[in-house]
Amino acid sequence: MKNRFLYILVALGLSSCASTELVRLSVLEPAPVTLPGHIKNIGVINRSEVAEKNKAVDVVDKLFSLEGRDLDKEGAQASIAGLENELIKNNRFAGVTTINDVRLKSTVPGVFPSPLTWDIVEKICRENNTDALFALELFDTDSKISYAANPVTINTPLGKVPGVEHRATMLTTVKAGWRIYDPVERNILDEFPVAGEMLFTGKGINPVKAAGALIGRKEALKQVSNKAGQDYAFRITPYWLRVSRDYYVRGTDNFRMARRKAQTGNWDDAAAIWEKETTSDKSKVAGRACYNMAIINEINGNLDGAIQWAQKAYENYNNKLALRYVKILENRMVNNAILEDQEAISAR
Repeated sequence: MKNRFLYILVALGLSSCASTELVRLSVLEPAPVTLPGHIKNIGVINRSEVAEKNKAVDVVDKLFSLEGRDLDKEGAQASIAGLENELIKNNRFAGVTTINDVRLKSTVPGVFPSPLTWDIVEKICRENNTDALFALELFDTDSKISYAANPVTINTPLGKVPGVEHRATMLTTVKAGWRIYDPVERNILDEFPVAGEMLFTGKGINPVKAAGALIGRKEALKQVSNKAGQDYAFRITPYWLRVSRDYYVRGTDNFRMARRKAQTGNWDDAAAIWEKETTSDKSKVAGRACYNMAIINEINGNLDGAIQWAQKAYENYNNKLALRYVKILENRMVNNAILEDQEAISAR
């Protein structure tokens, strides 16, 4: 199994008198969504458009009809494009196709619609030679606008005169939701809602001018929507997570020496010192040393060895940190097994 760790760069002390310090490392976590091996060709569809009879007329979109009329539509298209571009970069897929000739609409804006029937999913996949569907099931923007008037000083040819500056503030909430359909196993592999907020401000000499300064929000929303599509594609990809571990730095002079070696990145020599202390006739010292040996084994990618040392620290010496650490390590073992399965599926 490949080493799945990035070694610690620095050890940070909690305080000068603390018995432990933190070591930080990066751990590879399995992808939140595992795609079966038979999925090689992906179809992407947009199901987020709301049927006309169910559309609510937004007051803000009335005020900004020139831009707001197609805001949801263009935002959804940008999100689809972001997803497609990121999936194309994934070497495990033979093809990624955005299917534009499917007219599927949602009945209720802003919420997940009922899943597509499997007859529909199978028909779309069969006609487009795809093995699975990534569906944008909802995309909705909701904007609220507020106004404020602030006293200002205006420079004029006659000098400075008091005036009022009008400020318009618009809070736009973006909601999106995705599903992944597997027609072979008739399984919805993922259902994932996301939401975000964007704040826009405009200023002017009157409310109309202030509001007019908000018209540029469409391009910003499209960029955010595109990034949201890219981020969703990462749900099928393993990711690195920064984690922290405590290790003991006090107990004997040897622990203080090992601390200095660890702080300079000399973990092997620090581990040699800790290993000597595992035979100490002082139970507390031996327990701390066994616990630290578990830490260095995890850093080196040896999870089996780490669990054995942590178990010894708790079972033989009643080290309380070690019991919690055993559970963390066992969870890492489970995740590593999932990672290996995901790698094997991707390699097929």
